[in-house]
Amino acid sequence: MPASPKTAHHPSTAFILVAGRLTVPTDLSWLPAPDLVIAADGGAQQAAALGLEVDRWVGDFDSSRGTELDAPREIHPTAKDQTDGELAAELALAAGCTRLVFVGAFGGRFDHTAVLLLGAVSLAERGLDLWLTSGDEHARPLLGGQHLRLSLSAGTTLSVVAVSDLHGLTLRGVRWPLDRADIPLGSGWTLSNETAGNETAGNAVEVSLERGRALLVWHSPGRK
Repeated sequence: MPASPKTAHHPSTAFILVAGRLTVPTDLSWLPAPDLVIAADGGAQQAAALGLEVDRWVGDFDSSRGTELDAPREIHPTAKDQTDGELAAELALAAGCTRLVFVGAFGGRFDHTAVLLLGAVSLAERGLDLWLTSGDEHARPLLGGQHLRLSLSAGTTLSVVAVSDLHGLTLRGVRWPLDRADIPLGSGWTLSNETAGNETAGNAVEVSLERGRALLVWHSPGRK
């Protein structure tokens, strides 16, 4: 994908490149164009595959040895209290960004991935718009009081992963719809649903939640 033009106004959307799995080639044109691109340590390796110009490079640089990148560095000690992804998110927030897109979010170390996903939920609770992707796997936080609408291809696998007990979960446009269902923490009930993709529902998926915290996760068709 060619580098996206940076807007001249105050940045709103930040792409944060992290060192997880990334399918190549990856088309991110369905996402908002970035105003700011920040590489979190080894996430700098994603920039070339995506054709992105990195504005800032942050971390302890223990996982990016040998990577060449023409971007200002913010170097932190290895013995630190935050992950490189958290440091990158702080830079984006300090720049005034209100939408954060973590690219390369899945498939790395489980502990780092778990903190990234839970951190995304925490940031969403602060009013920020969060997206996570690895090219063929994507996620968004879902909070109580929210209504999300996604335009997805027919046959897309869709899961709602509860981060707390869920109350009043509604799913429309899927093979197994729900109407104000209560889902306990740890339940697999809401895993591996599918977009309906019929004449009635089209490919629009609507998800709403009355109370609780969750992650809406979907996979590109062909990946289960």
